[in-house]
Amino acid sequence: MSRLLAVDWGSSSLRGALLGADGAALEERAFPRGILTVEDGGFPEVFQSCFGDWMTPGTLCLISGMAGSKQGWREAPYCACPAGFDAIAAALEWVEPGRIAIVPGLSIDKAGVPDVMRGEETQIFGALQLLGLNHARLVLPGTHSKWATVTGRKVTDFSTWMTGELYALLRRHSILARMLPEDEPTLDSAAFDRGVAHALAGPGLLNTAFSTRTLSLFGRMGEQALPSYLSGLVIGEELKAQTLPRGEPVVVMGAEALTARYEQALAQLGVPVQRVGAGATWRGLRAIADTLG
Repeated sequence: MSRLLAVDWGSSSLRGALLGADGAALEERAFPRGILTVEDGGFPEVFQSCFGDWMTPGTLCLISGMAGSKQGWREAPYCACPAGFDAIAAALEWVEPGRIAIVPGLSIDKAGVPDVMRGEETQIFGALQLLGLNHARLVLPGTHSKWATVTGRKVTDFSTWMTGELYALLRRHSILARMLPEDEPTLDSAAFDRGVAHALAGPGLLNTAFSTRTLSLFGRMGEQALPSYLSGLVIGEELKAQTLPRGEPVVVMGAEALTARYEQALAQLGVPVQRVGAGATWRGLRAIADTLG
């Protein structure tokens, strides 16, 4: 398939890229039309208005993200791990056979408790392509961070960490909020590092989070530094729970500012990183399309 329309349709945003045979983006578009803004039955109309002119004869469209959820265009059942390109391609949910398909997410079951990802699997496959890796440990920071293990170009394990959401809850809706500035200040690297270090050495976030309050009460940290400190605490708590052999690299992908924080935090553990940008989604969808032949 020489021409591919790659679409990333999330909860709050919709973006797409027209890709050439080599996976390079010929043109990109973005719209504030996440699935939460689309009325029941309105997905075909939104898709047509945003990308209809790109869907010329012979163009294949692959869509990743929340468009495949129960609240999306059409539910694409989760593909059980371990899963690679071939398993994902075989489980595509075709909206229009041979023309428009939704990429399924991944699921895993640990001790009877399921975990899921939707959209991140495409980024992971794209990162493998971009970095030329068959085996990797990856983290996708965000509201719900994902840690994944790839072995033999298959996702064999992953887990979800509500780090970003927990930061937001503590930042806005806990007693700590009274100590913190209303606006989000620029990162204070020293305060962030201090938070990471305290989390790594401490007994757990239920205890260490309170230090955000006491450092303020005793005048040992300024108001503008506290959000960075709290960010370090929650990210450090996430890292403490991972098995991260010193010196073995971790692939970090996501928004630049957030991946930079993870790189800074991982440095305290002696873990180097390889950072991958937003282009991983397009490369992953191109790889899935190439699997279809």
